[in-house]
Amino acid sequence: MEAMEDDSLDVKDDHNHNYCASSSSSSSSSSRKVRTYHSSQLSDVTTVCPPVSGAEPGARRGKHRHGGSSSSGGTKFVDSDSGSESSEVSETDCTALPPAAATVEGKFTLDSTSKFLLNAMAVEDYQKNHWPNLEKVIDRLLIQNPSDHISVSYAQIYSYIYKCVCQQHSELLYNDLTSKITNHLLRVSTRLQASPPETFIENFNIALTQYTTSLQCIVPVFMYLNKFYVESKLNRDLKDDLMKLFADHVAEKQVNKLLPLLIEAHSLPFKVQPSTMASVVTGLYSLRPEWAQLAPALFSGFIPQINPPAVESLLSDYAAHDQKLQMELSMNGFPRGDQSRKRASDDS
Repeated sequence: MEAMEDDSLDVKDDHNHNYCASSSSSSSSSSRKVRTYHSSQLSDVTTVCPPVSGAEPGARRGKHRHGGSSSSGGTKFVDSDSGSESSEVSETDCTALPPAAATVEGKFTLDSTSKFLLNAMAVEDYQKNHWPNLEKVIDRLLIQNPSDHISVSYAQIYSYIYKCVCQQHSELLYNDLTSKITNHLLRVSTRLQASPPETFIENFNIALTQYTTSLQCIVPVFMYLNKFYVESKLNRDLKDDLMKLFADHVAEKQVNKLLPLLIEAHSLPFKVQPSTMASVVTGLYSLRPEWAQLAPALFSGFIPQINPPAVESLLSDYAAHDQKLQMELSMNGFPRGDQSRKRASDDS
């Protein structure tokens, strides 16, 4: 019992509850034991370090002093009144904050200025890096001939478009695309307007064929824009929108000049190649079906069901129309051939 009392240590508590060993009854070994005992007791207690409301960080009673001789890289707490060392607490023990406090402390919010700067940086990156690369490829595709082969990295183009859509630049990309193609079509319409009547039909067919061929390359690479912006938000199709641009800026401006030339060429066989005539007439009908009513006789020669359905009471009129057509072909140098083995008709 006396041995235990000799080994004991008189521990005093001051008004700040800072424990210190009495120097009169302690030896160097017992002092280390007490410090070790209290350190182990403090390490078992979950330490909470919430901020003190209404006070600056420097006004707290316990000041943090980082570094020191601790092997674990911990933080030493020094009493503000006496400056004495109270305990050593590791930084990992100081992370047991309540969920609400941790959320408030760790929450990172962007004010309106920061959001504006981030968005401005993204738009600037689009205008300097993404759109110039896309614009060059679009220029090459719009002016290519159907028989030419242009080496284009479609995977890289698709990558640019994918990044633009993911960065919320779908509307900007769509407007730039339609504006670029509109300017191209305005130049095409100006060149067609200056074409002479002898080559106007052929030049119009070249412009239409070249444009539709270009769309066969442009629309697939802009598939991501079409799917997630044009179809989902505008409820339209990208190819239909781009074909409408040709109808508005080229065909509609030239249709009044084009239709009389087509009617004249249709009345004179082989004045224009039949394939060219068929391409132009079917192209006009696909752009605006109502244009067929401006020249039903012309469109009915290439597109079915333009004229109203046949009526039995008009069969005689149909026969007279066919006979007239055969007479016109015979007078224009298209003989009917050998008719000697054909049975004579009653009215001959």
